[in-house]
Amino acid sequence: MAVKLDGAALAAKLKEHIRAEAAALPRSPALAVVLAGEDPASQVYVRGKEQDCAQCGIRTQTHRLPADVRQEDLLFLLARLNQDSDVDGILVQLPLPGGLDPRPVLHAVSPEKDVDCFHPLNVGLLALGEPRFLPCTPAGILELLDAYEVPLRGRYCAVIGRSHLVGRPLAQLLTGRDGTVTLCHSRTKNLSALTRQADVLISAVGRPGLVTADMVKPGATVVDVAINRLPDGKLTGDVDASTVEAVASFLTPVPGGVGPMTRVCLLKNVLRAARLRRR
Repeated sequence: MAVKLDGAALAAKLKEHIRAEAAALPRSPALAVVLAGEDPASQVYVRGKEQDCAQCGIRTQTHRLPADVRQEDLLFLLARLNQDSDVDGILVQLPLPGGLDPRPVLHAVSPEKDVDCFHPLNVGLLALGEPRFLPCTPAGILELLDAYEVPLRGRYCAVIGRSHLVGRPLAQLLTGRDGTVTLCHSRTKNLSALTRQADVLISAVGRPGLVTADMVKPGATVVDVAINRLPDGKLTGDVDASTVEAVASFLTPVPGGVGPMTRVCLLKNVLRAARLRRR
């Protein structure tokens, strides 16, 4: 039976350290959150981030914009936040409403305040192995693996999903830790033949039941990044946990695995942004 990689418990411990470090700064760190539209999931995510920040002594200012906000008005707000000396980090909640182009919006955030690590400059620094910030979900996965002493050096790692949010930066970070990485995607042939070789298997696709027990190497560590809501309202990931837990050595729960670690790594980036701006 697989050991649960408990992200919720680890995140709670890390929050204690973040709270102490934030309190030691001359001024409480501040995060500006930009939320456009009324997407229900985004509303929930933003409330969760506000609560996380409050627990750790990080101030938040949330800018709620209508779904029909003009692109130029959104860019004007970001320009103002970039210049605001009281703001250490800026987060634009995705997805943006239809009609808005997310690329120029995300690129408009100052690299020094880009705590989601979406700006091209920060993406480039990550690729060079000289990151200013670590992307939150990949960083959270590595923190979780480290806490449970899952070795990466020399291990074969398979990542399913090549998004700029998770898959690609995660492959870079795993490579930097001396893992041998295969980045799989929707066009990958013989996917199960690759995943069955993996010592560490990470799925970030958003397809319930994608990873089944026959795709997992006995004793592998399996990380389920996705959160999918089924018609009955139940939350599930990409992994068929009911069968995989009998094969894997470690397995993240959904929810309570990667999600809390993603949020706590956002807090760490805000804290780092505040420190860098004070140097």
